[in-house]
Amino acid sequence: MTLEASNVTFGYRDRPVGTGLDLAIAPGSFTAIVGPNACGKSTLLRVLSRLLKPTEGAVLLDGKAIAHQPSKQVAKRLGLLPQTSIAPDGITAADLVARGRFPHQSALRQWSRADEAAVREAMAATGIEDLADRLVDELSGGQRQRVWVAMVLAQETELLLLDEPTTFLDIAHQIELLDIFAGLNDEGRTIVAVLHDLNQAARYASHIVAMREGAVFAEGAPADVITEATVEAVFDLPCKVVPDPVSGTPLVLPLGRRR
Repeated sequence: MTLEASNVTFGYRDRPVGTGLDLAIAPGSFTAIVGPNACGKSTLLRVLSRLLKPTEGAVLLDGKAIAHQPSKQVAKRLGLLPQTSIAPDGITAADLVARGRFPHQSALRQWSRADEAAVREAMAATGIEDLADRLVDELSGGQRQRVWVAMVLAQETELLLLDEPTTFLDIAHQIELLDIFAGLNDEGRTIVAVLHDLNQAARYASHIVAMREGAVFAEGAPADVITEATVEAVFDLPCKVVPDPVSGTPLVLPLGRRR
């Protein structure tokens, strides 16, 4: 399955964000999109998921304009975890996760054992089985984030678009979640994630896209993108980049101000 942005110009009303952007997501890759705040990362993800229509250009899913494909068909193949999500009032965690199975339902296909298994496996993968009967609006920020991730996993799509999936999570749960995504990627699923932590992006992603001011500044393998020159140019952050002693991937050490 291929996903491609072809010469897209996008933004909000009179505020353009990106112009003439091209990006191809390689099938089976783990792509991390990085960049400073307000550079267009999340907006680009909205364009790729067709939540936001580009003013020019097109997003292509398997070579065909995603805007012209049936919504339910797209939802069977592409799952999205937005940066912010609002759960319906009074819904439990298990019921919210079950909504990930909606694209698989129809008049001829009602709730099945396969749906039940998908929900159960997604909740187990994110460690939220004990939250099944809790109301989502009573959960902590980190717990809610894991419930939303479970809903996307239950959708069982070939491609996952994740906008800051580790938001609200402590470091242990961040790594746990990234390990889950890495495992899904090993199984053949394509992962695209907006990440703020450059070291996590370098360790987990096979391909990194660095954005600045609505444009792709650099892209490629972690070792080719996470360099001292690129980090300073993109983030205005002087740093040293050394090999990670655990993974061997680039490790960014900000210089900052000596105290």
